[in-house]
Amino acid sequence: MRKPAVGTRTLVLGAIAAVLVVTCIVVAAVPATRGAVRQAWCDLSGTWCGPGLPPPGDGPDEDGRLVELSPVEAATWGNYYALGDSYSSGDGAEDYAPDTAVADGCWRSANAYPETVARSYDFAGELTFLACSGQRGNVMLESLDSEDSQIASLTPHTSLVTIGIGGNDLGFTSVLKTCMLRVPLLESSACQAQEDDVDKRMRTFEATFADVLAEVRERVPDSRVIVLGYPRLFVEEPSGLYYTLTSGDQIWLNDTIQRFNEQLEEAVAEVDAGIADWGEVGSVEFVDVYDALDGHEVGTEEPWVNGVLLRSLTDGITIDRSTFHPTSEGQNAVSARVRAQVEEGPGRPIYATRSTVDNASPEVLAAETE
Repeated sequence: MRKPAVGTRTLVLGAIAAVLVVTCIVVAAVPATRGAVRQAWCDLSGTWCGPGLPPPGDGPDEDGRLVELSPVEAATWGNYYALGDSYSSGDGAEDYAPDTAVADGCWRSANAYPETVARSYDFAGELTFLACSGQRGNVMLESLDSEDSQIASLTPHTSLVTIGIGGNDLGFTSVLKTCMLRVPLLESSACQAQEDDVDKRMRTFEATFADVLAEVRERVPDSRVIVLGYPRLFVEEPSGLYYTLTSGDQIWLNDTIQRFNEQLEEAVAEVDAGIADWGEVGSVEFVDVYDALDGHEVGTEEPWVNGVLLRSLTDGITIDRSTFHPTSEGQNAVSARVRAQVEEGPGRPIYATRSTVDNASPEVLAAETE
């Protein structure tokens, strides 16, 4: 008796079953990460390699669609956008752009690190300085449809984005005020008792920050996105009071900043690992500036960060907004860390879409920043 013919549907189902078996073997044999599984399948089949990740043996730019760039080239082939809050706008560093030095203004300083970075390299495009005192990550997301949106202002031919954000989401200013406004010389738990609230805000900011990075990447996938942490304000081992801040308060504030920096760094590393695993263009990198002011913290002989600045008002005296913000020297120290990152890169090859880079003519770049 003749055996029944095997139908197409049966063949397809059999193939699918075989694929599932092979996939299970692959998953069991390699580390359980999206990139490892994807690469293993690519190695095995020569398919599902996706954009920027061709079969082994070829470079990501083998088909000419992508181009590998040196770290500096990858940062400077287009325009530079500086986003963030007062630590990025340069509030506290003097020499402010007149239209920003007003009540509730952005307080953008010519001494801020974005300005120094822009002057340090031969960018094909220009710096668009959008960092603004008081900016929050959640507002960055809520204002995407606004003309004033920092993120929505990004343009396709952007090669470098720097971001310093999160301090206002955590309520650094209110935390410091609570720590400062107490009966002088009286030991109190008011400062460190805020830890639970700060931790809650940090957890909330995790999702906010992930969305901020996703929105930036969506608009400028070919750019290097460099995220900055925050500097330590007080010496590592304080020996006494600073105004009403006890040694314990100063250490707690330092530790809080460091914990937040670690949270930012972990989030950035995860995003960049995904970019590398999936063979995508651009990068997301972290700059650790925690000890950038080392030896020049608040209360030292030559501080690079403003101490308590008091401002007289008609209804009393208040703490000025520039309190505990880097001076011009402090901004220069931060800038040195950013410039080192620009030159070192993320420690892996950086790719950009060839057509985007080739299209970044002076006319195109100028039109995008008008």
